[in-house]
Amino acid sequence: MPEPFVVRRETRVPAPPAAIFALLTDPEKILRWMGTEAQTEPQPGGIYLVNVTGARVARGSFREVVPVHRLAYSFGWEGSEEVPPGSSLVEIDLIEQPEGTLVRLTHTGLPTSEQCEAHAKGWAHYFDRMAEVAAGRDPGPDPMRGHDRKS
Repeated sequence: MPEPFVVRRETRVPAPPAAIFALLTDPEKILRWMGTEAQTEPQPGGIYLVNVTGARVARGSFREVVPVHRLAYSFGWEGSEEVPPGSSLVEIDLIEQPEGTLVRLTHTGLPTSEQCEAHAKGWAHYFDRMAEVAAGRDPGPDPMRGHDRKS
């Protein structure tokens, strides 16, 4: 039986998997498309922490790291009762294609359809920004900066 609350997203990015992997794991590169602060230790058990908007901190730990191919990490929001740190799972597969990389995200463990909808919008927003950076463009100021909607 499929899990009821799952966010799935696929984005084609005109860059090789290694470049996308770096944009997802290197704190300096993460900050080019998302967040005001990032700390990552991309190894099983290592920390995943991104202050996404300057007012919302996502925290979890890496579960699986296969360089340039796959990441899996627990995920949640500091101060959230609905989606606390580490309460959900983000899995990202990077599939090499002739024109770049297919980035396939699966986010499971969210508690409600409202949370799925909110996280789907967030992933769409940030993956679009990541694709801009991967293509060598500046995505501009993040319109989500300063938002602190609690989930």
